[in-house]
Amino acid sequence: MHCVRMVTDNLYWVGANDHRLTLFENIHPIPKGVSYNAYLLLDEKTVLFDTVDWSACRQLLENIQYLLGDRPLDYLVINHMEPDHGASIEEILLRYPEVQVISTEKAFMLMRQFGFHLEGHGCIQVQEGDTFSFGSHKVTFIGAPMVHWPEAMVTFDSTNGALFSADAFGSFIALDGKLFADEVNFDRDWIDEARRYLTNIVGKYGPHIQLLLKKAGGILDQIKFICPLHGPVWRKDLGYFIDKYDKWSRYEPEVRGVLIVYASMYGNTEAAAQALAARLCEKGITDVALYDVSNTHVSYLIAETFKYSHVVLASVTYNLGIYPVMKNYLEDMKALNLQNRTFALIENGSWACKSGDLMQKFLEEEMKDMTVLNERLSLASSMLPDKAAELDKLADALAESLQEQN
Repeated sequence: MHCVRMVTDNLYWVGANDHRLTLFENIHPIPKGVSYNAYLLLDEKTVLFDTVDWSACRQLLENIQYLLGDRPLDYLVINHMEPDHGASIEEILLRYPEVQVISTEKAFMLMRQFGFHLEGHGCIQVQEGDTFSFGSHKVTFIGAPMVHWPEAMVTFDSTNGALFSADAFGSFIALDGKLFADEVNFDRDWIDEARRYLTNIVGKYGPHIQLLLKKAGGILDQIKFICPLHGPVWRKDLGYFIDKYDKWSRYEPEVRGVLIVYASMYGNTEAAAQALAARLCEKGITDVALYDVSNTHVSYLIAETFKYSHVVLASVTYNLGIYPVMKNYLEDMKALNLQNRTFALIENGSWACKSGDLMQKFLEEEMKDMTVLNERLSLASSMLPDKAAELDKLADALAESLQEQN
């Protein structure tokens, strides 16, 4: 059964939704599913923009067949070759033997690496600034390398104002019928998953996103639709989401608040983290989020760390080092190029309290533009009453730092 929606005249969403996959890229939980977006243009020539994951290929084929009827598929434009978008290319080539493929040099290389058989099909290699006409619709191809693979490009249709943005401006969560961002309460229900998608999938490549945003800035007044490969299509308030991408890719905090992430074996370090959260709220700082690093998937922690201006790391000492899952969290921050944050530390150790010094060393030597507050809460096994003054000093230091940066 087909399931399509019109984006605008002659342009249709022909993708699919996935609620069966539990881990995106086999690493990131997607409890609300994900969409694989592909788009079909019916002009003098017919054009498919990207495909879908292999698991959704049947739905894609039914959607295309429903809209094409007896017409052939003339062109296949591949903006991004990652398998969740490119895995169905081979099936399209088999079903439509006359189709011509338009993509970048590196994308064609990857198609061959994945074993796709391009022989007998026209292969049109494009690069930055090239244009192509499908009839009344004229498109321009814009390079988007490392957003987030090296072959990626985006395609702009100057006739209807549609920007086919590949993995840029995407989001987790299945569409489930609601194609457009204005059909959902995005700021309430989607923004956290959009941030988690961007920061974990593309966060490392902030400078490359900035370059793409600068390119898009030159045609911003012409863009009427942003059509990503995951998540909803944007046709209203485009500036809202573009501004989010600008902040995230410049590693600028969205929120002036405090994220507390704790690693606790028997609850004592957790108790100190909870006490700090309470002190902060008593001081009027209520934008506080608290997570246990042991039972929160790191993709959520990374998204929250991109969101908040101040981060408190509370870790027990383990084998004279940082608690393993806390160390993994720090390593993920480094891998995703997080920077420009203020940190405070809580350390705990029953016979050798080492975690605080080790976390500070990592933040200062392994990462960029990180500030570590001088005040630190050091515990020997548990939070005893004599540590109340130290806790208050840490809360005061965070409050002062937040005030200074406002």
